[in-house]
Amino acid sequence: MEHIDVAVIGGGQSGLATAHALLRRGVRPVVLEASERAAGSWPRYYDSLTLFSPARYSSLPGLPFPGPDRDRYPHRDEVVAYLTAYAGRLDADIRTGCRVSAVRRTGDGFEVETEGGGRLSARAVVAASGSFGRPHRPVLPGLEEFTGQVLHAADYRSPAPFTGRRVVIVGAGNSALQIAAELAQTARVTLATRAPVKFAAQRVLGRDLHWWLTRTGLDTAPLGRLLSRPPAQPVLDDGRYRAALTAGRPERRPLFTGADGTKLVWQDGKREEADAIVLATGYRPDLPYLAGIDGALDIAGNPRHREGLATNSVSSRAAGPPLPARSSSTGPSTARPAPTGSAPGSRPRAPGHSRRLRQQHEQVRRRLGLPLCPGAERCR
Repeated sequence: MEHIDVAVIGGGQSGLATAHALLRRGVRPVVLEASERAAGSWPRYYDSLTLFSPARYSSLPGLPFPGPDRDRYPHRDEVVAYLTAYAGRLDADIRTGCRVSAVRRTGDGFEVETEGGGRLSARAVVAASGSFGRPHRPVLPGLEEFTGQVLHAADYRSPAPFTGRRVVIVGAGNSALQIAAELAQTARVTLATRAPVKFAAQRVLGRDLHWWLTRTGLDTAPLGRLLSRPPAQPVLDDGRYRAALTAGRPERRPLFTGADGTKLVWQDGKREEADAIVLATGYRPDLPYLAGIDGALDIAGNPRHREGLATNSVSSRAAGPPLPARSSSTGPSTARPAPTGSAPGSRPRAPGHSRRLRQQHEQVRRRLGLPLCPGAERCR
């Protein structure tokens, strides 16, 4: 069995940034990427998708996002090219086409098993596989009875197959509005939501929101731990989405209450034919390979962790977040999502938690042979 220091599971932006950080500290990671290229899920996103953060705020450590216009919103294909170039510049062992099927605890670390029977022994594991592989499909009234086409936003690519059709988009977030507004140019589209859509300005006083978040420090402030439950993310808009919704392209209705064949039943009692339903209902952490580690995941399959450090182990971590995105055809939107597996709804930390957390981090560093952080001796 091959023995390594750290196995980084996932070769997207989180995994690549993690590899960069480990290399700077003298640790040689092995990055295990399930697909055939180290570009995360970006090659599989829909065609018109672009970042909803400007290029100047979309770089990974050590390599600025290329291009003369630092305030543009890069297209999906630019992001793929950037991540591919970033991986090529890393002096790291990146193994593509290598899907991890299981991680197990051993006496002195972890055993990582890949599809096909390959095995690695690692002192530490970083889970950076994101959430695109686990689309969230909520239970909706009548969805099981609907006989038209049902697909998740993860399977949407372009408006072409829906031209002239009747399409219902379920969701009130950025992707829902982006896809709905794009489809409304060639199809009859309804945006079905449980509550009215909430908007937030993409630009404030002439500056992109990311400029303000960076200047104020709010982009890295741990505000989530102070909240009893995570707030709903608004749709980041430069005015185009709100205008499209006001013009009825797409129209918005409260969520349907049932279905009968290809007919949807709306809250006002009307029944209408629909050709397709697109679920723009988000994603959940995709970490099935951690199921064999007792206490690593909760009942919903989400990682149990505190600030990225697994609470059941001092040598495994959850990493994120995905790069923020918007649709180029319908205008920018933005918000920096929480890291994969983060707990914005966690309770305020009890006295002494920070000291315990520092102690856990120092245990990880000692196990990997890394230099201790300043003041570490006082945390023992």
